[in-house]
Amino acid sequence: MSRPEDPSPEKPKESPRSAKLPPPPGAGDAESQAPPAVGVTGVLRRWRRDDLLKKGSIALRGLGLLFSLLAFIIMASNKHGGGKDFDKYEEYRYVLAIAILSTLYTGGQVLRHVHELSTGRESFSRRNLALVDFFGDQVCAYLLLSAASSAVPLTNDMREGSDNIFTDASASAISMEFLAFIALALSAALSGYKLSNRSYI
Repeated sequence: MSRPEDPSPEKPKESPRSAKLPPPPGAGDAESQAPPAVGVTGVLRRWRRDDLLKKGSIALRGLGLLFSLLAFIIMASNKHGGGKDFDKYEEYRYVLAIAILSTLYTGGQVLRHVHELSTGRESFSRRNLALVDFFGDQVCAYLLLSAASSAVPLTNDMREGSDNIFTDASASAISMEFLAFIALALSAALSGYKLSNRSYI
Protein backbone atom coordinates (compact mmCIF):
# COMPACT_ATOMS: atom_id res chain seq x y z
CA MET A 1 0.00 0.00 0.00
CA SER A 2 1.50 3.25 -1.09
CA ARG A 3 2.03 6.14 1.38
CA PRO A 4 0.20 9.33 0.47
CA GLU A 5 2.43 12.12 -0.58
CA ASP A 6 2.86 14.97 1.90
CA PRO A 7 1.36 18.09 0.32
CA SER A 8 3.75 20.39 2.21
CA PRO A 9 7.29 19.49 1.26
CA GLU A 10 9.96 19.97 3.87
CA LYS A 11 11.86 23.24 3.75
CA PRO A 12 15.58 22.97 3.39
CA LYS A 13 17.37 23.59 6.65
CA GLU A 14 19.43 26.76 6.88
CA SER A 15 23.08 26.26 7.48
CA PRO A 16 24.51 27.82 10.62
CA ARG A 17 26.73 30.04 8.51
CA SER A 18 23.80 31.51 6.64
CA ALA A 19 21.90 32.39 9.83
CA LYS A 20 22.06 36.03 10.74
CA LEU A 21 23.94 36.79 13.90
CA PRO A 22 22.40 39.34 16.28
CA PRO A 23 24.21 42.70 16.26
CA PRO A 24 26.56 43.29 19.14
CA PRO A 25 25.11 45.33 22.00
CA GLY A 26 25.41 49.05 21.46
CA ALA A 27 26.32 48.67 17.78
CA GLY A 28 23.20 50.48 16.64
CA ASP A 29 23.93 53.64 18.60
CA ALA A 30 27.68 53.66 18.01
CA GLU A 31 27.36 56.80 15.96
CA SER A 32 25.54 58.60 18.76
CA GLN A 33 28.22 57.82 21.33
CA ALA A 34 30.82 60.54 21.94
CA PRO A 35 34.35 59.56 20.94
CA PRO A 36 36.78 59.04 23.82
CA ALA A 37 38.93 61.93 22.58
CA VAL A 38 36.24 64.44 23.55
CA GLY A 39 36.29 63.32 27.20
CA VAL A 40 40.09 63.38 27.31
CA THR A 41 40.14 66.88 25.86
CA GLY A 42 37.70 68.09 28.49
CA VAL A 43 39.78 66.62 31.30
CA LEU A 44 42.97 68.17 29.93
CA ARG A 45 41.24 71.54 29.56
CA ARG A 46 40.06 71.35 33.17
CA TRP A 47 43.54 70.44 34.39
CA ARG A 48 45.01 73.41 32.55
CA ARG A 49 42.38 75.72 34.02
CA ASP A 50 42.99 74.45 37.56
CA ASP A 51 46.74 74.81 37.06
CA LEU A 52 46.34 78.42 35.89
CA LEU A 53 44.06 79.21 38.83
CA LYS A 54 46.55 77.73 41.28
CA LYS A 55 49.47 79.66 39.78
CA GLY A 56 47.41 82.85 39.73
CA SER A 57 46.51 82.43 43.40
CA ILE A 58 50.15 81.87 44.34
CA ALA A 59 51.27 84.93 42.37
CA LEU A 60 48.59 87.21 43.85
CA ARG A 61 49.23 86.05 47.41
CA GLY A 62 52.95 86.46 46.83
CA LEU A 63 52.33 90.07 45.79
CA GLY A 64 50.09 90.55 48.80
CA LEU A 65 52.86 89.23 51.04
CA LEU A 66 55.43 91.56 49.45
CA PHE A 67 53.28 94.70 49.75
CA SER A 68 52.14 93.85 53.29
CA LEU A 69 55.71 93.24 54.40
CA LEU A 70 56.83 96.55 52.88
CA ALA A 71 53.98 98.39 54.61
CA PHE A 72 54.96 96.78 57.91
CA ILE A 73 58.67 97.65 57.55
CA ILE A 74 58.07 101.22 56.40
CA MET A 75 55.55 102.03 59.11
CA ALA A 76 57.49 100.29 61.90
CA SER A 77 60.61 102.30 61.04
CA ASN A 78 58.71 105.59 60.77
CA LYS A 79 60.00 107.07 64.04
CA HIS A 80 61.87 110.36 63.82
CA GLY A 81 61.24 111.97 67.21
CA GLY A 82 59.69 115.31 68.02
CA GLY A 83 56.11 114.15 67.51
CA LYS A 84 57.01 112.34 64.30
CA ASP A 85 56.55 108.81 65.60
CA PHE A 86 53.92 106.53 64.11
CA ASP A 87 52.96 105.04 67.49
CA LYS A 88 51.60 108.40 68.64
CA TYR A 89 48.76 108.16 66.13
CA GLU A 90 45.99 105.60 66.37
CA GLU A 91 45.48 105.45 62.60
CA TYR A 92 49.11 104.54 61.98
CA ARG A 93 49.08 101.92 64.71
CA TYR A 94 46.07 100.42 62.98
CA VAL A 95 47.95 100.41 59.68
CA LEU A 96 50.87 98.61 61.31
CA ALA A 97 48.66 96.02 63.02
CA ILE A 98 46.83 95.13 59.81
CA ALA A 99 50.11 95.01 57.89
CA ILE A 100 51.42 92.46 60.40
CA LEU A 101 48.20 90.43 60.18
CA SER A 102 48.24 90.48 56.38
CA THR A 103 51.92 89.49 56.31
CA LEU A 104 51.24 86.49 58.54
CA TYR A 105 48.18 85.41 56.54
CA THR A 106 49.72 85.75 53.08
CA GLY A 107 52.99 84.24 54.29
CA GLY A 108 51.15 81.21 55.63
CA GLN A 109 49.21 80.83 52.39
CA VAL A 110 52.36 81.05 50.26
CA LEU A 111 54.11 78.45 52.43
CA ARG A 112 51.09 76.16 52.11
CA HIS A 113 51.12 76.46 48.33
CA VAL A 114 54.86 75.79 48.17
CA HIS A 115 54.42 72.73 50.41
CA GLU A 116 51.62 71.39 48.21
CA LEU A 117 53.64 71.88 45.04
CA SER A 118 56.76 70.25 46.48
CA THR A 119 55.02 67.24 48.05
CA GLY A 120 52.02 66.88 45.76
CA ARG A 121 49.74 66.45 48.78
CA GLU A 122 47.15 68.78 50.28
CA SER A 123 46.89 69.46 54.01
CA PHE A 124 43.07 69.47 54.04
CA SER A 125 40.24 68.67 51.66
CA ARG A 126 39.91 70.85 48.58
CA ARG A 127 36.51 72.12 49.63
CA ASN A 128 37.75 73.28 53.04
CA LEU A 129 40.82 74.89 51.50
CA ALA A 130 38.67 76.71 48.94
CA LEU A 131 36.42 78.06 51.70
CA VAL A 132 39.38 79.19 53.81
CA ASP A 133 40.97 80.88 50.78
CA PHE A 134 37.78 82.68 49.81
CA PHE A 135 36.81 84.01 53.24
CA GLY A 136 40.40 84.60 54.38
CA ASP A 137 41.23 86.68 51.30
CA GLN A 138 38.03 88.67 51.65
CA VAL A 139 38.49 89.47 55.34
CA CYS A 140 42.15 90.38 54.93
CA ALA A 141 41.43 92.56 51.88
CA TYR A 142 38.68 94.40 53.78
CA LEU A 143 40.97 95.04 56.76
CA LEU A 144 43.74 96.35 54.49
CA LEU A 145 41.35 98.74 52.78
CA SER A 146 39.91 99.85 56.12
CA ALA A 147 43.32 100.56 57.64
CA ALA A 148 44.64 102.41 54.61
CA SER A 149 41.48 104.50 54.25
CA SER A 150 41.52 105.50 57.92
CA ALA A 151 45.08 106.84 57.66
CA VAL A 152 44.63 108.84 54.45
CA PRO A 153 42.85 111.91 55.99
CA LEU A 154 45.45 112.19 58.78
CA THR A 155 48.32 112.02 56.31
CA ASN A 156 46.74 114.60 54.01
CA ASP A 157 46.24 117.02 56.92
CA MET A 158 49.88 116.60 57.98
CA ARG A 159 51.17 117.15 54.45
CA GLU A 160 49.26 120.41 54.19
CA GLY A 161 51.18 121.74 57.19
CA SER A 162 54.63 120.37 56.37
CA ASP A 163 55.74 117.76 53.88
CA ASN A 164 58.62 115.81 55.41
CA ILE A 165 60.12 112.35 55.66
CA PHE A 166 57.54 111.30 58.27
CA THR A 167 54.56 112.06 56.04
CA ASP A 168 56.32 110.60 53.00
CA ALA A 169 56.97 107.33 54.84
CA SER A 170 53.39 107.24 56.08
CA ALA A 171 52.08 107.78 52.56
CA SER A 172 54.37 105.02 51.26
CA ALA A 173 53.10 102.54 53.87
CA ILE A 174 49.50 103.43 53.03
CA SER A 175 50.19 102.95 49.31
CA MET A 176 51.67 99.51 49.99
CA GLU A 177 48.53 98.53 51.89
CA PHE A 178 46.34 99.66 49.01
CA LEU A 179 48.40 97.51 46.62
CA ALA A 180 48.16 94.56 49.01
CA PHE A 181 44.39 95.09 49.11
CA ILE A 182 44.17 94.93 45.30
CA ALA A 183 46.21 91.71 45.20
CA LEU A 184 44.09 90.00 47.85
CA ALA A 185 40.83 91.26 46.33
CA LEU A 186 41.80 89.64 43.02
CA SER A 187 42.83 86.49 44.88
CA ALA A 188 39.42 86.43 46.58
CA ALA A 189 37.78 86.71 43.15
CA LEU A 190 39.76 83.69 41.95
CA SER A 191 38.80 81.76 45.08
CA GLY A 192 35.15 82.61 44.50
CA TYR A 193 35.42 81.42 40.90
CA LYS A 194 36.86 78.10 42.06
CA LEU A 195 34.02 77.70 44.55
CA SER A 196 31.31 78.54 42.04
CA ASN A 197 32.70 76.10 39.46
CA ARG A 198 33.38 73.39 42.05
CA SER A 199 36.83 72.81 40.59
CA TYR A 200 37.90 71.25 43.89
CA ILE A 201 35.79 68.13 43.20
